[in-house]
Amino acid sequence: MIFATLEHILTHISFSIISIVILIHLMNLLVYEIEGLRNSSERGMIATFFSITGFLVIRWISSGHFPLSNLYESLIFLSWSFSIIHMIPYLGNHKKDLSAIIAPSAMFTQGFATSSISTEIHQPTILVPALQSQWLMMHVSMMLLSYAALLCGSLLSVAFIVITFQKNIDSFLKKKNLLSLRKSFLFGEIESLNEKESVLKKTSFLSFKDFYKHRLIHRLDFLSYRVINLGFTFLTVGILSGAVWANEAWGSYWNWDPKETWAFITWTIFAIYLHTRTNPKMQDQGTNSAFVASIGFFLIWICYFGINLLGIGFHSYGSFQ
Repeated sequence: MIFATLEHILTHISFSIISIVILIHLMNLLVYEIEGLRNSSERGMIATFFSITGFLVIRWISSGHFPLSNLYESLIFLSWSFSIIHMIPYLGNHKKDLSAIIAPSAMFTQGFATSSISTEIHQPTILVPALQSQWLMMHVSMMLLSYAALLCGSLLSVAFIVITFQKNIDSFLKKKNLLSLRKSFLFGEIESLNEKESVLKKTSFLSFKDFYKHRLIHRLDFLSYRVINLGFTFLTVGILSGAVWANEAWGSYWNWDPKETWAFITWTIFAIYLHTRTNPKMQDQGTNSAFVASIGFFLIWICYFGINLLGIGFHSYGSFQ
């Protein structure tokens, strides 16, 4: 009873903190960017990490096994994975862009886990025989960490595509306006110096906006590549450890189970992403690889939820039923 109460408190604390972090990001985006609020959002992500960590530790103690035995526990672990990715020092000084992606993702997964899944699944249970292995922690944790990193990287790629598309439209409209201004000048339709000054001001403002968007696009491309690279490493380790576990449990390294098949498809898509991102012969590497990553975003959800919805195959223990 005490463990269940503590779990309930910690999940509500972490969910509330994430909601505040999202509100801070919206205020910085829509109103005015305040340095103190940005620092508060960073501290909020750290507090979220420790809250979910506390939940997982308590769940581990109360159930007697690592909390990855059902869909509810895996969703909470996925939410924790989002927060831990934000804490990785390897990502450098790009935490602001990453936090804007991580906070809503963590809130969505945690909200879905606590409100959309039957309360019966919330209760800790004894591990089924197939999960009673030392490979449980290694395989499932690596897969969920890879899902979190790849989802974040894919969302950053989607943002890259949107902003690049918007920048191209702005550049096209800007060229049209400059052409019309040039024609007007040739035909003597510019009447005063004041009008010229206003045109120059608008042009300089557009140049500043273009420079800002160019820097933002470069940051998103760089950050998405690093996060996806990290997630691909986790996914590779997860698949390899799963193959060893499968041989131990079922006598074969690979059985083309639906979950295994979709994991292989996901791995292939992100391998293509890394190839297009690093191949110097590919023109417009950033845009092409971003489109590949956006496809990978949907494949991850199919891989994660597809078998859970259908409840088939060797991995059906994590289903909604």
